[in-house]
Amino acid sequence: MEDHTQHHLGNTRAAHDNLPAPHSVITASGPAVADHPHSHHEVHTSHVGQDDHAVHSHGQHAGHSTAMFKNRFWLALALSVPVVYFSPMVGHILGYMPPMFPGSSWIPPILGTVIFLYGGQPFLKGGLQELKNRQPGMMLLIAMAITVAFAASWITSLGIGGFDLDFWWELALLVAIMLLGHWIEMRALGSAQGALDALAALLPDEAERVTDDGTEAVPVSELRAGDTVLVRSGARMPADGTIIGGQAEFDESMITGESKTVPRTAGDTVVAGTVATDNSVRVRVTAVGDNTALAGIQRLVAEAQASSSKAQALADRAAAFLFYFAAGAGIITFIAWTLLGSVPEAVTRTVTVLVIACPHALGLAIPLVIAISTEQAARAGVLIKNRMALERMRTIDVVLFDKTGTLTTGETDLKDITAVQGVDADSLLALAAAVESDSEHPVARAILRAARERDLTIPHATDFNSLTGRGVRATVDGRTVHVGGPALLRELGAVEPDAVARSTEAWMDRGAAVLHVIDEGRVLGAVSLEDSIRAESRQAVAALQNRGIKVAMVTGDARQVAQAVAEELHIDGVFAEVLPADKDKKVAELQARGMRVAMVGDGVNDSPALARAEVGIAIGAGTDVAMESAGVVLAGNDPRAVLLMVDLSRASYRKMWQNLIWATGYNILSVPLAAGVLAFAGVVLSPAAGAVLMSASTIVVALNAQLLRRVTLNPAQVR
Repeated sequence: MEDHTQHHLGNTRAAHDNLPAPHSVITASGPAVADHPHSHHEVHTSHVGQDDHAVHSHGQHAGHSTAMFKNRFWLALALSVPVVYFSPMVGHILGYMPPMFPGSSWIPPILGTVIFLYGGQPFLKGGLQELKNRQPGMMLLIAMAITVAFAASWITSLGIGGFDLDFWWELALLVAIMLLGHWIEMRALGSAQGALDALAALLPDEAERVTDDGTEAVPVSELRAGDTVLVRSGARMPADGTIIGGQAEFDESMITGESKTVPRTAGDTVVAGTVATDNSVRVRVTAVGDNTALAGIQRLVAEAQASSSKAQALADRAAAFLFYFAAGAGIITFIAWTLLGSVPEAVTRTVTVLVIACPHALGLAIPLVIAISTEQAARAGVLIKNRMALERMRTIDVVLFDKTGTLTTGETDLKDITAVQGVDADSLLALAAAVESDSEHPVARAILRAARERDLTIPHATDFNSLTGRGVRATVDGRTVHVGGPALLRELGAVEPDAVARSTEAWMDRGAAVLHVIDEGRVLGAVSLEDSIRAESRQAVAALQNRGIKVAMVTGDARQVAQAVAEELHIDGVFAEVLPADKDKKVAELQARGMRVAMVGDGVNDSPALARAEVGIAIGAGTDVAMESAGVVLAGNDPRAVLLMVDLSRASYRKMWQNLIWATGYNILSVPLAAGVLAFAGVVLSPAAGAVLMSASTIVVALNAQLLRRVTLNPAQVR
């Protein structure tokens, strides 16, 4: 079936018109899973179901932490105050005379040296690393500027050569501003390790290993294939294995993302991290440690995160350009002024060029935009964990939604009722609710909820009994009433009336779960239950398509289930019958065809796909692992919030470019003036004037970034 997927979402990004016609279904490779039971009722449906995303690992942040930048910033800022106040250049500019007392002239050099050595250390190390890697960027540009300013300022302070290059205050503010920018930036980055830690937390610390004398508590690390473990009600599976005794309903949502519990009995396989919800079972261990399914997902998350951490940030590309521009301008300036016969002037002009070339504004341009965007998004219920997710969302070609719990509620709801002649729908529903009243199963809760919403009087039932994999039985008004699927019909030898059969066949064709109500062997009617589609999903899909973004869906459900959801939501393409471990592959397939993918999901099985996608978006009501793997987390369940990310990304990217144009444009204009290209006309940019203009450019980009607060982010206003 794999070759059926190749034409559905286009072979290149330019081939968007080759997307499947709405509602077409892509069946994933691997065995179909339609016959997998999921409840004590047999049903006719199945549910199987960042650092770009890690800390960005290019040279500027390698080995650095948010706390490190924060601590160094506050110290640098505190020391900068006296450096600036006692600077003769600042006093001259602002028209005041700094206090004079013995040793006062050494305050800027001494504190400036501390700022350079301590506050500037990350930039010096990062610049050296970029130099070794031959990949100049922001760190090397900053390192060059502060080193030149440090050397020139000491030469001036020591009175060597008669130079007037007192840049102590500029050095102090430059280091403080750059530390602030990188602190803001690091706070916007996500941590890859968080996803792996969340996965590891799904395993218990200890297991109950069965021995000849009973059981013994042992660390999970001591389990071996072939051991037998006792898993009590409410406990997590410590390893992969096969049930050899007992039966229980298992919560597999941490692996599949599905909210329904799954009946498991002798001979069935169970997976590490899943929970036995109602009974104890004995399990023979088949895989431990790195061989478990959970460990495999961990590896996929790590690999996917690593594969997506190669993009270079927009500011770094601008910084690389400015480095070559500044270095080239500095060399030309020194040579030109030396040839003109003025070595002191050549040194002064060159130092001024190199210091002015350092991007105060550039260092804050993007971090400020990201910080404000992150704040705005948080107010709208969108947590941006990763700056690259914000930058990339505007370029997305296709949004790939997981179905259950994302486009749908993940909860079963009663959809339709059919009854034989002489039995009204409300009476049938009330009878079914009576039988299900003592059950805690999601199907039972859905039937009871529907009965209560209709204000029905529910009869009293006794002798409740759960028939695993088939249905339930109870006594109502002295009659034995069963509620269950086709397997129960066969077991009881009950026959569906033609009128009921016509309705149930249509329900099953669209993938609904069908339960029959059988009174003393006579079929009175049936009800259908389905995973409800979120009302907001229709708006989200339509709005994305209006913005030129394709919408696809990936699900472990059978084809007919996927088809029904796709038709209702007008989705462009669907990957159906995708095994849990293969969602990651579907993202990779789309990327291999040149498409940029945003993945939206909520389960552990979604986490590798979330990590591999250009943008991973986790539903906040999902698992911790999914949220850790994603670059964006939606605090609620509203898929329309994806639209907010698109709009915010486009708005913030415009601000980034505006700030970059201003920051780099300032440098491109000021550096030649500092170099003295207009000296023949009497126009020369002095070091003091250059420093003031640099500070002014920083204020401009900061004010421009603040305009992002005008962007309205409200899911209810999505169009």
